[in-house]
Amino acid sequence: MPDTTLTPGFTPGPETQRAYRDALGCFATGVTVITTGTEQGPLAFTANSFSSVSMDPPLLMWCPAHASLRHDAFVAAERFSIHVMAEDQLDLAIHFARCGDDFTSVRWQQAEDGTPHLAGVLARFDCSAHASHPAGDHTIILGQVQRFATRPGKGLIFKQGLYGGFLEQS
Repeated sequence: MPDTTLTPGFTPGPETQRAYRDALGCFATGVTVITTGTEQGPLAFTANSFSSVSMDPPLLMWCPAHASLRHDAFVAAERFSIHVMAEDQLDLAIHFARCGDDFTSVRWQQAEDGTPHLAGVLARFDCSAHASHPAGDHTIILGQVQRFATRPGKGLIFKQGLYGGFLEQS
């Protein structure tokens, strides 16, 4: 039987930041790529800080770090699309985590409003900016969903610093 004893409790702070990050990593999340159009061209951001907020109105949120070079462009974006990555899109998620302005090797098309739409994703939520709120070292960005699209398939998962798929249980 596995050990189910928790480690001693910690108070979050600079000296326990790694332990806190590891504890947060116990929660598996899906992987998204958020895109927007800018004057310099298309821009993308890989994020796992994504959640549904409200059904009426339909609101979603995600949280870019202030330290990101793409932070300001996304906070200022009037429109953006949130793409839920399929389990076979790890390379795409890693690509945009490293380089958000390189779309040369990526299958995509530009929507009428200038927002890049990525091919092959499980779901896409086209949003207009609703609000943004400072939150520590991140910004909470709320988008109001204007349109969405889905397809069948399995999603890409991120947990404890690793990417993977979902194990189906019978």
